[in-house]
Amino acid sequence: MRKTTTFAVAAGAALALALTGCGSKTENGTASPAGQAQDQSGSGLAAPFGDALKLADAAKQGTAKSKSAKISMDMSMGGKAVTAKGAMSFDGQDPKFTLTMDSPDGSTDMRYVDKTIYMKVPAEQAAQFGTDKPWLKISPDATDPLSQTFSQSMSQASKQSDPTQILDQVAKAGRIIGSDQTQLGGRQVNHYRVELDVNKAVDQFTGNLPAEVKSKVTQMLAGKDIKIPAELWLDKDQLPVQVTMDESALMQAMGAGAQGAGKVTVKYTDWGAPVDVAAPPADQVGDFSEIVKKLGH
Repeated sequence: MRKTTTFAVAAGAALALALTGCGSKTENGTASPAGQAQDQSGSGLAAPFGDALKLADAAKQGTAKSKSAKISMDMSMGGKAVTAKGAMSFDGQDPKFTLTMDSPDGSTDMRYVDKTIYMKVPAEQAAQFGTDKPWLKISPDATDPLSQTFSQSMSQASKQSDPTQILDQVAKAGRIIGSDQTQLGGRQVNHYRVELDVNKAVDQFTGNLPAEVKSKVTQMLAGKDIKIPAELWLDKDQLPVQVTMDESALMQAMGAGAQGAGKVTVKYTDWGAPVDVAAPPADQVGDFSEIVKKLGH
């Protein structure tokens, strides 16, 4: 029995989040000067930026005012399509989110609050784990390696799912290779095609992985010329509307490169909407760390 299927999907989603938002086209991949008004329709959309640092700074100012959004995510993991929908608060002191993930292996509800992960697993899998509790808790202070890995991955994901963290990657390791103005979801947006150089920001891509794992990953990436193509769509308020990344080359370099793995699309809506995330009732929660001990992991 594959008792860790749900957790593999959840961890993959966490890592995807951690490593993740027809106009007048620019010529030769160079955008018009920042602030130059191009729009004649009254949408208020300014010209695209030509410099990755200026792009990141402007977008961070936009997201800093809102700090929350609804999200939907599509990704490929191990050759399987995984989707997720939910809402996130990007408060640096108290990040939280709620997600519902769907994959060929079933549906999983996730909550992240008070730095603790809660997952509602299918009843069949809960029975395989030897518990009748619908929710499983992974505490940040758990001592078993599996819980620590999930907890640290999710903690990093909660930070990196904040678009400002993705924008930090763009500022540190990215270059704009092309831009244009187009429509997405019925609104006028600036569309950027960006290339991220992993070697320029290895620490950001390895995040808060356990020290031993991070060291091994860093060694695996050493000396490899890995580029990650990404695309960003920003509205007139410099808020991300959609972000796509193709981390296939990175996943393959780390030995996890199943066909299609590493491709992620995240869409953001309802910026500034309140996000209410609460822990499930205590009598419905089992401790994943205790389950791991029973399973002998």
